Amino acid sequence: MKKAVYLFLALFLMVQLGYGQRRYQQHTGWIFGPSIGYQYQSGSFLKASAWGLFAANQSQYVKIDAGANFTWMMDKTTVIPELGVTYYLNNVAVWPFIKGEITPHTATAKAGIGLFNLLEFSAGYGFDINTKKDFKPIDGFTFGVGVNIPLNFHLY
Repeated sequence: MKKAVYLFLALFLMVQLGYGQRRYQQHTGWIFGPSIGYQYQSGSFLKASAWGLFAANQSQYVKIDAGANFTWMMDKTTVIPELGVTYYLNNVAVWPFIKGEITPHTATAKAGIGLFNLLEFSAGYGFDINTKKDFKPIDGFTFGVGVNIPLNFHLY
């Protein structure tokens, strides 16, 4: 658990240092930052990740995120890595989206809404692909809420 927390903090600091070095350069079209959230799927998870968002066209966006899910189940602290891709269907105040997430144990499809891509609410269904030894299957219906913190957002 400590190694995962240290790894996440090191990744976050590297992103911050890199951002500080490029603050006055031209914008690349990517918006990036950390996110934190809560998800229930066969148990409660704290989700922490880093993400990057780019415009697929004038009104649709794609977000790629990588992070870790932290949980306390069956008297054990467990950290599960996760990779996700989100497709936002438009860019007005409420952004509807579809999302796919994969971990070593579960593949999950979700749909939801985001408020300016800062606060997200989602629901979906996860499929168990590899039950962890001495752990319960992580599958079934899921719901979650997350907060995205853009580090290089700009209006121009």
